[in-house]
Amino acid sequence: MTIATDTEIKLDEKIEKTIDEPGKYHVIFLNDDSTPMEFVIEMLTHVFKHSKETAEKIMLEIHNNGSGIAGTFNFEIAEQKANETISYARGNGFPLNIKIEKA
Repeated sequence: MTIATDTEIKLDEKIEKTIDEPGKYHVIFLNDDSTPMEFVIEMLTHVFKHSKETAEKIMLEIHNNGSGIAGTFNFEIAEQKANETISYARGNGFPLNIKIEKA
């Protein structure tokens, strides 16, 4: 007596995985009348790693237009940099405000 065993399985379906890249978020500095321009430049160079020249250009954009993008990052990094900057600003008595928005 022979027992036939057919263990071969055929799949006709293809499984497609779609992986979305993490979204990017802008960290935006908002202009105010109390935070000194030098402090904004310091934050842009130390926290956001801009050169002094680039930081000055961004600072002027913030001053002239009411806001300016300090950088674009994954959400967690954007949030960390924003929190670090706000914490340092408050610790130095400045009301600098920052918002994060999807790029």
